[in-house]
This record gives sequence, structure tokens and C-alpha cells, in this order.
Amino acid sequence: QVQVGESGGGLVQPGGSLRLSCEVSGFTLDDDGAIGWFRQGPGQEREVVGCISFADIMTYYADSAKGRFTIFKDNTKNTVYLQMTSMKVEVTAVYHCAFGVPPLSTLRDEAEYAFWGQGTQVSVSS
Repeated sequence: QVQVGESGGGLVQPGGSLRLSCEVSGFTLDDDGAIGWFRQGPGQEREVVGCISFADIMTYYADSAKGRFTIFKDNTKNTVYLQMTSMKVEVTAVYHCAFGVPPLSTLRDEAEYAFWGQGTQVSVSS
């Protein structure tokens, strides 16, 4: 049974860093598939942050995440990470990871991800 679950959220000051974890079960990170990170801020629609495709080891980042966020995986721990640095107030949101088997052309499309975690709150505030 496929399951994904996020952890690592919390309160961070502007400019700080935080690492979120997405622990998965029911599949391995060298199978076909991808993990996407998505977020939903207060009063906002859910949006993609970035994704990693396992077999291709390809990553995608939204423009807002480029240069500050990094997605990587540890196959031995069956965990995908979202490392966030130089965090701004506007990245405050509930962050979700999700598993799917999207083609590379639609890697960033949340409709391609069938299994979602509960989400973890990330707040950036002074």
C-alpha cells in the first residue's frame, strides 16, 4: 500500500532554513515514479514547489523556488527532502508531498499525483 507522509515543518525567521522530509512506503525511490512538493498558503490555491522523478533523477522547480529550494532523495531511507533556504514570509504555507507516475512532460501537474500526505505547516515570521 502506497503511503507518503511529511514532517519537519515549523516556525522559521525570515532568511532562515528548514528541511522537510517525505517518508514513503509501498514503493522504493528507484522505481518508476516521482514525488512532488506542493504548498497552499493562506487564502491561496495549491501550487507546485518542485518535483523529482526517480528513474531520470530529474528535478523541476517552480520559479519561486529556484536558487533557494533543493529537492533530493535518500534511497536507503526511502525519504525525499525539500531543503529550503533564505526563506521569505511569502513561503508560509501548508506543504504536501505526493507520489505519482507522471510523464516528464507533466511532472509539475498535481493531477498526476494520486497519493498525498497530510501536510506540514511552514511559517516564516519574525
